[in-house]
Amino acid sequence: MPKLSVIVACHNVQEFVPTTLRSLARNAGPDTEFILVDDRSTDATGEILGRAEGELPRTRVIRHDTNQGISQARNTGIEAARGAYLTFLDGDDWYAPGYLDELTHAIEDLDCDYVRTDHVQSNGKRRTVNRAPAPRRGVAISPRDAITPSDKKTMVDYPFVWAGVYRRELFEDGLRFQTHLRTAEDRVFCWQLQLRARTFASVGLLGVFYRRGVTTSLTQIKDDRQLDFLPAHDLILREVEKDPEAERFLPKIVRTYCAMIAFHAGNAGSYEAEAARRLKQESAAALRRFPPQLLERTLVAMGDERGKVLRRLLGRGRKAA
Repeated sequence: MPKLSVIVACHNVQEFVPTTLRSLARNAGPDTEFILVDDRSTDATGEILGRAEGELPRTRVIRHDTNQGISQARNTGIEAARGAYLTFLDGDDWYAPGYLDELTHAIEDLDCDYVRTDHVQSNGKRRTVNRAPAPRRGVAISPRDAITPSDKKTMVDYPFVWAGVYRRELFEDGLRFQTHLRTAEDRVFCWQLQLRARTFASVGLLGVFYRRGVTTSLTQIKDDRQLDFLPAHDLILREVEKDPEAERFLPKIVRTYCAMIAFHAGNAGSYEAEAARRLKQESAAALRRFPPQLLERTLVAMGDERGKVLRRLLGRGRKAA
């Protein structure tokens, strides 16, 4: 049985997946298996993965008959994984040599449910280090203690599921990616981790490289798929409201949701006309569902610029008295 299962979701990444596969080869070992999920690619991705299955040790390719999205691709990999620990990689990203051994050692040494890491963002030739915003590093702590405060960047604002490794028991308890979400699925997953797991740790490994600026990435689209951040945050809000510590975490999810609405509303001019119309309508409805006093405190705390955008959606010209 392998110790680590690496689940790589791929869809139309023929330009980048050779780099991804070379990085897997530089991390191959007797305790690591690679599960490559081809989500019904229409370019040469499937052929490239097929060759890798014969050349890269302990590698399996699973093919979807229809394109089902990254959430289902990851879920397919979870179901097939045999490792004691699981990690994820997107088909256009890559690892530094030896990174997976360091990642496995980290979760074994810290003996926690999951470990989150830093990562390197690659945009053309430019490299930027992004740090996981954990309150403490290198020690196992409660994930709940890394959700707040509401006005600071915390672990729920670091929605990069591939920057980490997870004990398989988390998935045996039913944790999965939400297949009805085409975007923002990582945010739901990260909130659920922070609310449901017992222990986690953050470590300063810099071995996963995240490629930005890819034209086929869902982060670049301008149609209604971007609006899935709304049902994603509604789902998070419902889970927080049912939590025994709801009062502790509601200010954080409300502020995060408001910040996401303000961000998308600020970019509405670049969206397709129908998507922009729906964005304004559904964002206003979401804001009105928040507890009124908490919403007002949040709008004041967010400052004039974002507060003005949100008040405009609500049909308010000025701050409430």
